[in-house]
Amino acid sequence: MTKVLLTGGSGFIAAHILDQLLKKGHSIVTTVRSEEKAKKIREAYPDKTQDQLAIVIVPDIAQPGAFDEAVKIPGLEVVLHTASPFHFKAKDPKTELIDPAVNGTTGILKAIVKSAPSVRRVVITSSFAAIMDEAHLSDPNVTYTEKSWNPVTIDEIHRSPATAYRASKTLAEKAAWEFVNNKANGAKFDLVTVNPPIVFGPVIHYLSSLESINTSNERLVQLAQGHWKNGAPPSPGAYLYVDVRDVAAAHIKGGLEIPEAGGHRLFTTAGYYSNKEIADIVRKNFPEYSDRLPAEDNHAGALPPKDQRYGFDNSETKKLLGIEWITLEKSITDTIKSLKALGA
Repeated sequence: MTKVLLTGGSGFIAAHILDQLLKKGHSIVTTVRSEEKAKKIREAYPDKTQDQLAIVIVPDIAQPGAFDEAVKIPGLEVVLHTASPFHFKAKDPKTELIDPAVNGTTGILKAIVKSAPSVRRVVITSSFAAIMDEAHLSDPNVTYTEKSWNPVTIDEIHRSPATAYRASKTLAEKAAWEFVNNKANGAKFDLVTVNPPIVFGPVIHYLSSLESINTSNERLVQLAQGHWKNGAPPSPGAYLYVDVRDVAAAHIKGGLEIPEAGGHRLFTTAGYYSNKEIADIVRKNFPEYSDRLPAEDNHAGALPPKDQRYGFDNSETKKLLGIEWITLEKSITDTIKSLKALGA
């Protein structure tokens, strides 16, 4: 049994990490932003004792010292830091996206150095957003790997909401590697980052409503509600996907189970997807939604041809983790089933 601090425990990815960790018998301390969120987690796991599942309220991860109390809990061995904003609705990207992402990341690393000497490894949820270069999404001569970095700078955050989000993930991950690699900071732990693209997959049971759905799954709610009737929307430039259960497994393998993962970026993706393909999967598996879907011969939202999209190579990650990625059909099918249970 390993004692793990999991930040952002009510988030989409973190909820699956929490579920998998508890099933493996680990002891969890998790942070959430409010007592309301904490209550939902406690209600979801009524049989867990305080030793098995403790919850700490951290209202604002961007504030100095936000995680100071959480890391003081004795015996922590691994920290899985997933807490970071993911949305495209920021009015002020500096204060709403960049600061929480960067300050939250460096803040927890500083807190671990100061108060948690037993921590041996930190895993940070980064993103394909920190790998890709939006200027080359249509360039077939570019192949993204674990070693690729998004060249975006803070000066570009007002270009678009997507650019601001990508900058937040890139700058936060760079800040983490710089902190750990600078011996003057006194870090005794090593670092792993997990870099998923679009994350689909079933919603864990304590999500409150369709209104609070995670950003990646919003498009599936829109599909189920008939908003794709006249054609699937254009597939966004980052047209790679992964299932949330694989992302959760990558955090756990990288953090607790594979010692040699230390120092690695884990580029977790199962491959390409398109909104057209998603619509076809739903049509095949959920005939009750047929009147809400575009016609089968409507090719809106299809993947660009091979000579108009980038390549990717995450063989290093696959070899290290040994994960057989969940297929798009299973991921979408399981997601729609979970959304139906919420009334979609």
